[in-house]
Amino acid sequence: MKFAPSLLTGVAIAGLLTVGNVTFQAVKPSISLLPASAADATGLSAQQKIDLITKNKGVFGNGDQLRRFFFGDLEPIGIQPGGAGHVVNLYNKANDVTFSYCSTFDVVVAVKKGRVEKFAANEVK
Repeated sequence: MKFAPSLLTGVAIAGLLTVGNVTFQAVKPSISLLPASAADATGLSAQQKIDLITKNKGVFGNGDQLRRFFFGDLEPIGIQPGGAGHVVNLYNKANDVTFSYCSTFDVVVAVKKGRVEKFAANEVK
């Protein structure tokens, strides 16, 4: 009976792992359960989003709008002096647009069609 406590412990741990795994699977939402429109709750087209960001260019908090509209679709392609120190140029391949973003003030300072690795200095001041 020396093996009974360690056998009991092993069974208890296995049981906890099994119950824990079922719990995690039950809590973790499946991507397929989300409605197709959940990715874009705004109802705006891509061009309307770009136009809205361009209109609000230079307004504090505009970077939040950029992140919400193009979450996961922005690729950093360059960094340059501008804004309050440096700005990051973010390219959106799906819409072929580059945004210049200043993280210090959370603001988009420039928007241009195409892949722009470096904006003119007067555009990102």
